[in-house]
Amino acid sequence: MTLSRRGFFTLAGAGTAGALLLSPLQAFYAKRTLAAGPYGALVTDPLGVLDLPSGFSYTRLSETGQIMNDGYKVPGGHDGMAAFSGTNGHTILVRNHELNPSSTTSVGSPNNKKYDTKGKGGTTTLVVSSTGALVSHYGTLAGTYRNCAGGPTPWDSWLSCEESFEVGNKKHGYVFEVPSSATGFVTPVALVAMGRFNHEAAAVDPDTGYVYMTEDRSDSLFYRFVPTTASNLSAGGTLYALKITSAPQADTTTGFTVGQSLAVSWVQIATPDPTTDTVRVQGYNLGAARFARGEGMFYSNGDIYFCCTSGGSAGLGQVWRYTPATETLHLYIEPNSAGTLDFPDNIVVAPNNDIFLCEDGSGTDHIVGVTSTGSLYKFARNALNTNEFAGVCFSPNGQIMFVNVQSPGITFAITGPW
Repeated sequence: MTLSRRGFFTLAGAGTAGALLLSPLQAFYAKRTLAAGPYGALVTDPLGVLDLPSGFSYTRLSETGQIMNDGYKVPGGHDGMAAFSGTNGHTILVRNHELNPSSTTSVGSPNNKKYDTKGKGGTTTLVVSSTGALVSHYGTLAGTYRNCAGGPTPWDSWLSCEESFEVGNKKHGYVFEVPSSATGFVTPVALVAMGRFNHEAAAVDPDTGYVYMTEDRSDSLFYRFVPTTASNLSAGGTLYALKITSAPQADTTTGFTVGQSLAVSWVQIATPDPTTDTVRVQGYNLGAARFARGEGMFYSNGDIYFCCTSGGSAGLGQVWRYTPATETLHLYIEPNSAGTLDFPDNIVVAPNNDIFLCEDGSGTDHIVGVTSTGSLYKFARNALNTNEFAGVCFSPNGQIMFVNVQSPGITFAITGPW
């Protein structure tokens, strides 16, 4: 179904304008140490899986190796994910699987439904009840490489992004679209005009239909795809990269101030589907800004938030905010403290206006919350292992957080006093 702009905010779990009013630079740096947060301190999980604040609990929904309703096994490499409204109060989750041809698990499907028979990545879809119980799960996209993150669209689909530039039986490095309504495997269509590069995440501005994309490389760019026809991405369009007007070829890793407003413009990528990995080189040569490993991104109430996992003077991560209406960019968060924030990856703006960030650091990983006044707090801790959190999102009613631990591959539903 087609959603209104208001409906898209509900689907994506976006907040209101309060989420946009973080404190200026001095307040950010005064709050570099972690607060207990609005939900209180973490409580040790006696099962050694997820530590959460008092009053919160989790359910393990869908795990690697389980048999799904279509007869195939749940693949591993759980990554990006989004939540959509289903019938009967159900939530539909479309989940990426970041798998290589050498991975030990795969998204199983008939060969005629695979984009490339060498590809083991793709998506699976989960139907979850209003109480957070699994109703069904099944495969929906197969034969792709390293489906890392992506993003929801206002027209109820998931953009699944390949973080790859490999060549198997076919070229890889594309975006694929999966309707949330799919009840089985879709016919995979590579959205070539959206560029061939190490795609990470995508976010759609519902006012224009423009798609914004990140790239997981140390010298990545920030992209905008302008479709020929809004909501019909397969009809083609034009790819651009962001340029900081006052600083052509800027390296955003260091040298920028939190809260500083930067005017931006866009340079056109002449060859979006190259035979060698040169999309970012084309953009940079025209003045586009470089970002340190662009990863998770999220649209909320007129702004695009995106993470740079290794950005900042300490190389521990940044969050940037781009505002399409004013064509401005702001450095939003840069704590430069591993104890505060360590390699932020996937991101969501919650219905209560807090931002939640999935850590992908080298040690214990957390889900880190950021309040509208700039305080950072730990909401969850992976007590099971040192693997990353991924795919954080909220049910359309805002009462359930969904998140993955990438390996061994577990999707959780977290409920509590939101």
